[in-house]
Amino acid sequence: MEICLKIEAANGSSDGLNFNPMKEYMILSGPQKIAIAVLCTLLGLLSALENLVVLYLIGSSHRLRKKPSYLFIGSLAGADFLASVVFASSFVHFHVFDGVDSKAVFLLKIGSVTLTFTASLGSLLLTAIDRYLCLRYPPTYKALLTRRRALVTLGIMWVLAALVSYLPLMGWTCCPRPCSELFPLIPNDYLLGWLLFIAALFAGIIYTYAHVLWKAHQHVASLAEHRDRHLSGIARMRLDVRLAKTLGMLLAVLFIFWFPVLALMVYSLGARLSDQVKKVFAFCSLLCLVNSMVNPIIYALRSGEIRSSAHHRLARWKKCVRGLGPEGKGEIPRSSVTETEADVKTTPGLDSRELSWPDEL
Repeated sequence: MEICLKIEAANGSSDGLNFNPMKEYMILSGPQKIAIAVLCTLLGLLSALENLVVLYLIGSSHRLRKKPSYLFIGSLAGADFLASVVFASSFVHFHVFDGVDSKAVFLLKIGSVTLTFTASLGSLLLTAIDRYLCLRYPPTYKALLTRRRALVTLGIMWVLAALVSYLPLMGWTCCPRPCSELFPLIPNDYLLGWLLFIAALFAGIIYTYAHVLWKAHQHVASLAEHRDRHLSGIARMRLDVRLAKTLGMLLAVLFIFWFPVLALMVYSLGARLSDQVKKVFAFCSLLCLVNSMVNPIIYALRSGEIRSSAHHRLARWKKCVRGLGPEGKGEIPRSSVTETEADVKTTPGLDSRELSWPDEL
């Protein structure tokens, strides 16, 4: 309520809020502002570039655009690209330049940041569900998850994420409700609701990947019963271990980059935070930006099909450059052999329809 009194005292008109009373949220010292500006700029640019490359590779390939799996990965890349741009610019403007905005503009910015990160986690959940369906129902997977259904699911996810994220802009703000210790104008009850929503997304991701691991183990064991000559016990164990390591890496990345921020948010709901804790939160928030930078490497650039698309584009660009060179005579570009129709790599002795995708998780 203290911040509400400051806002009311500083507010001479009903047009909007003067954010000068929000100085208690602007707690960084001069050197810390420089560090935040440098880190946000570098991480934001690198993350935006990586996700833009992924979007280009998927968007420029007619074959990849038709596959639901890559629609989900494209949604993840799009959310992370927007998160990189919106978060970095808003964070630097507020914490480094002590940016003063009207109430509506500030809530629009913080809602947009919330939307991009929420949609990123939502896309991760849909990606996990897609891979579970691929392993659980291999014969009917393509009929079960069509491109149209994938687009409808993505649309519902983005609308739901936007609805949850822009509730403060639609009127759910503090004053007279208790204000958050970490976010201006954001009430604690809204922050609690958003944390519960994020917790549900995380629980869905962990639960789905746990089932992926279990179903993959059952599938390998089932194949071993029919193909003992081709799949020894050591080979089965190696495949299980590889899949477990891959899924463990995915969950570890989520935990490392999100847990510090979420833990501090939960702690802020019931405690008065010192400036030191708020400074720690400001720097921990950059981990979410790092997560957006790591996601393209884990979910997209490790995919054989996306790498194939990248090689195809590079080959075409090289031919164009040669054709424009002093010795080029307008060569007719040949079709690239890297753009194959194979959906997955083949593991010797296994059914090529499945079990080759774990290294692309």
